[in-house]
Amino acid sequence: MRKMVAMIPPESEKNGTLTGWLSYGALLAVGATVYVLCRFFPADLPVWMPWEFSWPVFLLTTLTLGWFLRGLWRMRAAERPPVWRRVLFLLGVLASYTVVQTHYDYLSQHMFFFHRFQHLVLHHLGPFLIALGGAGSAVWRGMPEFLKPALTSRPVRGAVNFIQHPAVAPVVFVGLIYLWLFPEMHARVMLDDNLYDLMNWSMAIDGIFFWCLVLDPRPKPPARLGMGIRALLVGAIVPPQILVGALLALTNKDIYPVYKICGRILPISAITDQHYGGLILWIPSSMMSVIALLLILNNLRLADEKAERAAAA
Repeated sequence: MRKMVAMIPPESEKNGTLTGWLSYGALLAVGATVYVLCRFFPADLPVWMPWEFSWPVFLLTTLTLGWFLRGLWRMRAAERPPVWRRVLFLLGVLASYTVVQTHYDYLSQHMFFFHRFQHLVLHHLGPFLIALGGAGSAVWRGMPEFLKPALTSRPVRGAVNFIQHPAVAPVVFVGLIYLWLFPEMHARVMLDDNLYDLMNWSMAIDGIFFWCLVLDPRPKPPARLGMGIRALLVGAIVPPQILVGALLALTNKDIYPVYKICGRILPISAITDQHYGGLILWIPSSMMSVIALLLILNNLRLADEKAERAAAA
């Protein structure tokens, strides 16, 4: 009898499960409504609505935010990240969502410098803020249990270990910038919806992996790399970005005539458009690397002070 009673889930657990499934159902209903509006009434929607609705982006963003809030609710006060980290995480997620799921995406498809700002957010600013948010433990706590084995499986861990290997991470980070800016590839991407989505996804995912690797506030171990190696990785990505940014900002040749096909929406010349895009890649991207280096040095200082206090104790 005791075994039979133990097998019956508590009423609170059943209610929690029911609430969870109702939440997912409501999420799908909201997504379906937005999809229909974007599909049949795109010209009547405000600028903050998607220009081209994407189910993967919508689900990943809303589920991540939902799991984050659920995880915070489940964590004890001492386990929760500081308020400023929570704010940075939310800003990073919302910034990444904004540049791909609002009417800004339309601008990035018709002007080169809007496109470069989109990738600045997807590859640098958004992932940078997400990494500083340190919300991984909260998201993990709020995630459904059936998903966790898939995320901790050997193929997934092997892929993450490869991407975050110190010899691979900076090459992939810079290599993706060069790959999608190669003129022939860029022209094809801007005319192919599937390649366009692949480009944006690759930039966002790689940015998250790279900045989480180098901005981890913990020393090694448990962090993957020591502070010195992280500083070297950040320094390694600066010169290639300056090089391609300066090339685009200083050349007087129209390298991307595909935007003439797409139709520029602002009355500026192709060269001016290209110069603005090069400056975005040249200056803000490099400055973010400098900020990252300063944060790494500060984390090193804090780790040394903590070690000294532990030794004195």
